[in-house]
Amino acid sequence: MRLLLRLCCLFVIVATSLAAAPGAVHCGKLLDVRAGKLLVDQYVVFDEHGTITAIGASSIVPQSVSAVDLSGMTCLPGLIDVHTHLTGDPEDSGYKGLGVSVPREAITGAKNAAKTVRAGFTTVRNVGASSFTDVALRDGINEGGIPGPRMIVSGPPLGITGGHCDNNLLPYEFHYREGGVADGPWAVRAKVREVVKYGADVIKVCASGGVLSKGDLPGTPQYTLEELTAIAEEAHKLGRKVAAHAHGTQSIKDAIHAGIDSIEHSSLIDDEGIALAKQHGTYLVFDIYNDDYILSQGEKAGMLPESVEKERKLGRLQRENFRHAFQSGARIAYGTDSGVYPHGDNARQFAKMVEWGMKPLDAIQAATINAADLIGWKDKVGSLEPGFYADIVGVKGDPLADVKILESVSFVMKGGEVVRNDSAK
Repeated sequence: MRLLLRLCCLFVIVATSLAAAPGAVHCGKLLDVRAGKLLVDQYVVFDEHGTITAIGASSIVPQSVSAVDLSGMTCLPGLIDVHTHLTGDPEDSGYKGLGVSVPREAITGAKNAAKTVRAGFTTVRNVGASSFTDVALRDGINEGGIPGPRMIVSGPPLGITGGHCDNNLLPYEFHYREGGVADGPWAVRAKVREVVKYGADVIKVCASGGVLSKGDLPGTPQYTLEELTAIAEEAHKLGRKVAAHAHGTQSIKDAIHAGIDSIEHSSLIDDEGIALAKQHGTYLVFDIYNDDYILSQGEKAGMLPESVEKERKLGRLQRENFRHAFQSGARIAYGTDSGVYPHGDNARQFAKMVEWGMKPLDAIQAATINAADLIGWKDKVGSLEPGFYADIVGVKGDPLADVKILESVSFVMKGGEVVRNDSAK
């Protein structure tokens, strides 16, 4: 009995030593993303669970706690990207992708997760990965096995036979179809149930054609309104939100009418679509940076010539519609389609959003409080306030004056643990 008691005491001591220690960060300036104001000389205090307990003057810091010194920096909440593909790389585009195995895709995800969190994106929504490799990546991060952002994942995206979310690169004799392919209202309901069974947090569906797929057009509807409605109903019943890949004008409207929660790409949205999005509270996600990468580097990366040509016709229209949707009052969340361009460059979209109509604060809010609201974590991430995770990004300068500063973060903390601190070098 004495030996058992000693072992129990030893377990408690070891468990206590492994727990994260309470801490604090001293920010020269701190951006209140809700109010849009920079607060001066602020301390962020967090507990052993990595949750913020207080923000204010130095007097709030317990005597036993030594604060990380970011007095020369501006602090922001950890950034959020709601449209990523961490298990893919642009170099695996087109026919090169046929040579990527499932184990290799998982390894690629681990590499890209580390790049993404070091770039200041402490939370992502991953919308599309083969064979549930993003589920494995999420679980590995959550268990502390690999570094990376908090992840909400979809697993295989749902799509029609031969559509954007199918694989159309192989000839008939291979009889290959992607894991998310389903046709008809009851088949798509079954597929929603299947991806939820194997770990999906969110449902991704391809409502229209796409840019990087072979043999279809971005503006062409794929899933019908009846099928989209069945998907949304089944997902919501199971407590999952739905993200719809939809470039096309009609597909955008169908997805909104179906009750889908966010429209990805939104390229050819019209006034009616914008009005519907506002009426239904649907978020629009415009990936307006990657046009630059596709047109300048897509061919070298192995993207199909038809894909580069489709982007050439679509890119500027998407940016113009982004500006129009924003000026019309639509709700916009920050999503980049990382994996189409190199991971870790997620912040390059901020400057494009400002170039096409937003103020720096608007773009930052899209990547913080708006994105947090979309993914259903508005009481956990996206802001620096008590009760939220201690996810903190530090930059040298004022991002409200020059949003490009966010492309070069110097400090990243996730849940009270330092991921990056260049000032300590």
